[in-house]
Amino acid sequence: MTYKKAGVNIDEANDFVKKLKPLVRMTERAEVLGSIGGFGGLFAPRLKGMKKPVLVASTDGVGTKLMIADLQKKYDTIGIDLVAMNVDDVAVLGAEPLFFLDYIACGRLDKNQLLQVVKGIARGCRQANCALIGGETAELPGLYEPGKWDLAGFCVGLVEAGKIIDGRRCRPGDKVIGLASSGLHSNGYSLARRVFTEKELKGDWGRQLLKPTKIYTPVVLQALKKIEIKAMAHITGGGFYDNIPRVIREGLQVRIRRGSWPVPRLFKEIQRRGEIADKEMLRTLNMGIGLVAVVAGKEAEAAVKLFEKLGERAWVIGELVKGPHEAVIE
Repeated sequence: MTYKKAGVNIDEANDFVKKLKPLVRMTERAEVLGSIGGFGGLFAPRLKGMKKPVLVASTDGVGTKLMIADLQKKYDTIGIDLVAMNVDDVAVLGAEPLFFLDYIACGRLDKNQLLQVVKGIARGCRQANCALIGGETAELPGLYEPGKWDLAGFCVGLVEAGKIIDGRRCRPGDKVIGLASSGLHSNGYSLARRVFTEKELKGDWGRQLLKPTKIYTPVVLQALKKIEIKAMAHITGGGFYDNIPRVIREGLQVRIRRGSWPVPRLFKEIQRRGEIADKEMLRTLNMGIGLVAVVAGKEAEAAVKLFEKLGERAWVIGELVKGPHEAVIE
């Protein structure tokens, strides 16, 4: 008996790592020390001029969107989703993402498939200016069947303590700006998959569902140089109802106005086919808004123009008022 006969091919895994090195080099920042393949990734952050640097960490996956990639047999963008789900969670706190690591678990190593996945991770890291400094590919026969796999990512960022965006400065009258999403992003797929046939998921509807998650990090970091943003929320699992109150202080209510932004056709089709109530849609899917930013009322118009100048579609979609700590959609 050998390890290979038991289902784990170390030679294949080593060859896979060699093929990853050029992709990793594409994401390098000046602070990266060494190269991939060691026991740990090395990163020397630039702290000069910072009074109280704070590290911000996030970990996330892409859920059952992986199943859409399997049906489409297209794996070169799912890594972008993975990066987006992590770096944007860091950026909404005002932090600059510094480095990223990935974890891939599978029943049997498919080098060609996973190489496409990591290409997407590298592309996402380049978009976010975040260094890919390491990862783990685990071949787990018996735990995963051949063809089954999962994906997770880890990101660490840096922010000055006094510049952390935590919602404490929010006040009644502040406006909520919504930035357009590129689609479902990486949440709600267990619901969305139920309303389409397998044939449709292999065709055009599947292609629409597989569209990669938008990475807002570069725009957010640019906007923070120009305007004061009091709070930001990444609209992920939990939709509007769960995510926005997380970043608003107690004593404030978020009121979101229906019809203040265009809801893309994909969301309408999911709702129609599944006969899904409005509230269920808004607490499960992003409905066309992938990130919200809270700014002072007098700065709302300028904020929208700034985001549009930076290449995003943006709308004033609501405001903060005194009231129970919750989101109300009216």
